[in-house]
Amino acid sequence: MDHERIIHILNYLTRATDDKHGVTIRDIQDHLANNSGMDNVSVLTIRRDIERLETMGYDIRKTSGAHNTAYYTLKGKGFTFNEIRFLVDTVTINKFLTFRQKQDLITKFESMCSDSEIRNLISRIEATNISKIQRDLLGNLDTIHRLIAEHRKINFSYGKLDVHKNIVYYDKHRDMLPVKVIYMNERFYLRCYNEETAQFRTYRIDRIKSIKGGEVSKTKPPQEPKAPGFVVDVFPVERFEIVTFKIKRYLLDEMLEQLGDTVSSRDDFDDADHAIVRATCGINKQFYLWVMRYGDGIEITAPKDIRQGFADELKKVSEMY
Repeated sequence: MDHERIIHILNYLTRATDDKHGVTIRDIQDHLANNSGMDNVSVLTIRRDIERLETMGYDIRKTSGAHNTAYYTLKGKGFTFNEIRFLVDTVTINKFLTFRQKQDLITKFESMCSDSEIRNLISRIEATNISKIQRDLLGNLDTIHRLIAEHRKINFSYGKLDVHKNIVYYDKHRDMLPVKVIYMNERFYLRCYNEETAQFRTYRIDRIKSIKGGEVSKTKPPQEPKAPGFVVDVFPVERFEIVTFKIKRYLLDEMLEQLGDTVSSRDDFDDADHAIVRATCGINKQFYLWVMRYGDGIEITAPKDIRQGFADELKKVSEMY
């Protein structure tokens, strides 16, 4: 009975108290009587239960109110309310979760809040352009993380969209070693190591299904070096180069954010409407396509071979029209 009563008190403190609300011993007695069938629990017993909770590591603060009434508040519930609200907002806009999965997660977050906080927990973020959910991402991630931890090989079916927007899955014997999960450009990717070719391969996790674990591998994949500069996506680049851009002023903020730690900038002394930006960039076709998206707002000025490479890509495009 003692353990059951303590659990009820802890649950009540969790749901009824926060930074602005505390409860009295009398409130706890009423809660136990009305919700748990525990009548006539003495003040001394409840005080001892609170002391036991404090001994167990729970931070319960006692403050004095009007007429010297003592109020008890449970602190340090794991997350602050602002942190929980941020997590709820993050779940709300997540394009990989179903509506039911979102509701289940938010319900779990609510268990960490008081009743008054729950009323303020509703996300007010409007999610737009949420893509169609293709697979159970959470289930895939759980299985993949387990296989990585067990150092076991992985096989799966991989899908691509057809012209009718349906995913067509391809069965292929992969038998590769999953190495790590990468999150980039709002997508989750799985990096695998092929022991036969000694090469890394990358797959979108939301396009994977029918995951099967294989034998434990004794191979230790080589350590992939950290990218020394800006990369457009998770796929391999040919090389890294320091690239100089002449950009229009309205793009300066976006460029400085995107190009990462290696970026530097200065005024264009010959043109007040432009700025000069330099950054270490991974060069491949995707890099050229990334530059194209900004149209005449950005110009590659150096090195010459990368400027020429971009001009060649533009020529291919222009010859189509």
